[in-house]
Amino acid sequence: MVDVGAKPVTARAATAECALLVGARLLRLLRDARLPKGDALTVAQVAGAMGAKRTAELIPLCHPLALDVVRVRVQLPPGEGARGGALRITCEARATGRTGVEMEALTGCAVAALALYDMCKSVDRDMRITELRVLRKSGGRSDVAPPPLRAPDQSPLGEGETYAPTNVSHF
Repeated sequence: MVDVGAKPVTARAATAECALLVGARLLRLLRDARLPKGDALTVAQVAGAMGAKRTAELIPLCHPLALDVVRVRVQLPPGEGARGGALRITCEARATGRTGVEMEALTGCAVAALALYDMCKSVDRDMRITELRVLRKSGGRSDVAPPPLRAPDQSPLGEGETYAPTNVSHF
């Protein structure tokens, strides 16, 4: 594990998202809450929160964190979805500590998607979980402003000298 003992304790937050691509029949069943296994959307929210809380047990060398909040949301695609669509799953995690919570947000999102997959696989065998990523994070180094750019070089040029600007942002 990385030693985070010297890092400051700050408020940390992260949001992750992924997509579950589903067919039209499954989308109709989800909208009408008529899946054979029950209310998959609620189960996914609970599973995502539980997954985020157990991240340190699932990911080797991940620091255990006392989470302040975990919010999992599942959004159905707009419209009727005659050809199916992508469910958007987001997970927000927040904690006060010495290390970030992006792994908790990613794990919560992935576990919510897996729970949905499990509850829906009898209806749609072609589902795909895609696009798992961190949308945003804050706290720690994420909140530290970058150092200011060096002031432009104003020194006079001597004979035979060339001038190279020092205020170029990529230096």
